[in-house]
Amino acid sequence: MATLNEEVEMLRKIPLFSAIDPGKLKLLAFASDRKIYQKGQELFKQGDPGDAAFVIISGNADIVVSTEDEDVVVASVGKDEIIGEISILCEVPRTATVRASNKLEVLKVKKEHFLGLIAQVPELGIEVMRELASRLQKTTSELGEARQELNADKSL
Repeated sequence: MATLNEEVEMLRKIPLFSAIDPGKLKLLAFASDRKIYQKGQELFKQGDPGDAAFVIISGNADIVVSTEDEDVVVASVGKDEIIGEISILCEVPRTATVRASNKLEVLKVKKEHFLGLIAQVPELGIEVMRELASRLQKTTSELGEARQELNADKSL
């Protein structure tokens, strides 16, 4: 089990938290819960209320979106990435299911602590917006490519 100082150093490696005062990160780490998930275990399900964000300490997870026909893995995430923040920032249900693809260790940051840190550190809010904008740009690009492929298939 890592010490509090090790958890602070781990948080500082994540670009979103890198410029935050170590004292504030120590409070965040102290208020968070370290969790371990085994392969196949779900951190949360699509449609669940958002109550926390998760910082991946080690391992990998799949982001899975359920459709009427099937479950589709839309992304994979790993060490030093944060997941689950969209739901707590936007006050919407979880947009996807997150499932451990191997042994996964995370730091679970409760909604009130994550939002409190953003209120205390406005620069963090800007970084969160940049990260979300980057994800939106990537998703938009992928949707455009998929639409082109679909149109090309229809014309055959």
